[in-house]
Amino acid sequence: MQSPAQKLAKPWSSMQGPQDGEDLAHQPWYHGALSRQKAEALLLQDGEFLVRASGSHRGHPVISCRWRGEALHFEVFRVVLRPRPGRPKALFQLEDERFPSMSALVHSYVTGQRPLSQATGAVASKPVTHQGPLRRSFSEDALVDSPAGTGSLRARKWSTSEPADLEHTGQSKDHLGPGAPTVPGSALLRTGSEPVLLKEPARMGTIAIGLRASDGQLHAKAPTKPLRTPSFASGRPPTYCELRPQVPSVQRTMSGQSCPEPEAPWWEAEEQEEENRCFVRPHAEVSFCPPDNPSCLLGPQNRPLDPAVLHTLRGLFLEHHPESTALHLLLVDCQAAGLLGVTKAQRAAMGVASGLELFTLPQGHRLRVELLERTETLALAGALAVLGCSGPLEERAAALRGLVELALTLRPGATGDLLGLTGVMSALLMPQVSRLESTWRQLRRSHTGAALAFEQELKPLMRALDEGSGPCSPGEVALPHMVPAARLLEGEEPEELAGPLEDSCERLLCVMQAARQAALHASRFRQAAVQRLRGFHPNPELREALTTGFLRRLLWGSRGAQAPRAERLEKFQRVLSTLSQRLEPDS
Repeated sequence: MQSPAQKLAKPWSSMQGPQDGEDLAHQPWYHGALSRQKAEALLLQDGEFLVRASGSHRGHPVISCRWRGEALHFEVFRVVLRPRPGRPKALFQLEDERFPSMSALVHSYVTGQRPLSQATGAVASKPVTHQGPLRRSFSEDALVDSPAGTGSLRARKWSTSEPADLEHTGQSKDHLGPGAPTVPGSALLRTGSEPVLLKEPARMGTIAIGLRASDGQLHAKAPTKPLRTPSFASGRPPTYCELRPQVPSVQRTMSGQSCPEPEAPWWEAEEQEEENRCFVRPHAEVSFCPPDNPSCLLGPQNRPLDPAVLHTLRGLFLEHHPESTALHLLLVDCQAAGLLGVTKAQRAAMGVASGLELFTLPQGHRLRVELLERTETLALAGALAVLGCSGPLEERAAALRGLVELALTLRPGATGDLLGLTGVMSALLMPQVSRLESTWRQLRRSHTGAALAFEQELKPLMRALDEGSGPCSPGEVALPHMVPAARLLEGEEPEELAGPLEDSCERLLCVMQAARQAALHASRFRQAAVQRLRGFHPNPELREALTTGFLRRLLWGSRGAQAPRAERLEKFQRVLSTLSQRLEPDS
């Protein structure tokens, strides 16, 4: 008896068979630059899949697969390595394992019947082949398997030196449609008196060498030494994030002069302790909210809940896996809490080195209010993601599942962003969302794993965190739980402290002790956050979409965002109640 994987391996290996130097355009399951909507229209049965080049992610490869009646999209990350003989130029990765080529990755997951992600369990088994030849665009050069750059050189025509008469390599004429660009598919080495033919610079991992005016045709030159590309290999286990190699810009340097390595991101820089620093009495309230810079998603004057912006945000979040979204949220939350990005002027003004230390002091009033508002806006935006789904019931259940998966990624031991976890769980536990009985029933029916994780893991974890007894050690947690202590210090009575007097006092002491420990170990929490963000390159649009200022303008508009906090919250609660009643009216 043969296993299903062995039965599938024979036809798949005969159809696929990855080879060194192979171009993805020759793979039947690769569809080139295909939009999300067109890809979903091609996937009709469970297990069907294809590989496409994402238009919104600079040509990153995306595996589109239909599973349990729903079209899912998995971004494949390309980890660029330093050029060395005998090893590939890049590795391709879905979750944990890395492969030397895109073809090897697809071959491994399909023949082994392995799930594309542990969260969804989706298995790709039936490739959807493309019809007709593919046109190779410059943005798709990054998807070519890593050994392709070592292909054979073009044949030289000795009768003429015109570039138009030279044969191109990297793509054959049989695969070029009418009107296709006559640009070579790979960078060509210079021999004899031939001119150098240039390729459009690729967005990921490849660099075009500029042709200088002094490069005439009378002197033969050796090929220019390729620029070094930064390595993104790290000692910690790989995380599901956007590994976008930042290639240094092409500079006209003299031969033999190396290109400088890119600087580390600002959150990875070590803070320099000032020697012999005397205590300075704090003299002002400090805010860690970024200034209102021009937005790339909102206009200068926007109305509340702009449909066009909501549509853009939905596509933006669907393009990112929960792990990538969690890292974006961790970065923004660490800035809002004053754990990362604290300037010397801010440290001098608040008298301490971190927002976690400022949080428990009298002059931390503004920080506490900002953190409370941040969790409230995150909760309202998460609830809107569910209540704004006016389509089929499965659409709302999928939105619930997305929030549960994000919460699982934010919990201790994973990303460890407890401030973001509070906002997401507050959305799921909001009365307007929890009353949707049909939606939750559909979640338990279609996404049983997510429903069980919410009931058995996330809800008890959140209860323990609110009572001050949950996990809070640095390393396991990157940003501690701060909301209950913020409410206590601001004179609000948290619901989790209600009950008999003895129990309430004990929980109150646990909450304040947790806040004190967070202030004492602020530097260790910062190291844990930096460790998780090492090698991470955020998407500017997604990063902006998670800031407090953007969410405030999105929910209440540019004018309503200036209203008092209590008034804004009361008004939007009524909006959510109306949406909830329309989706599932009271019987």
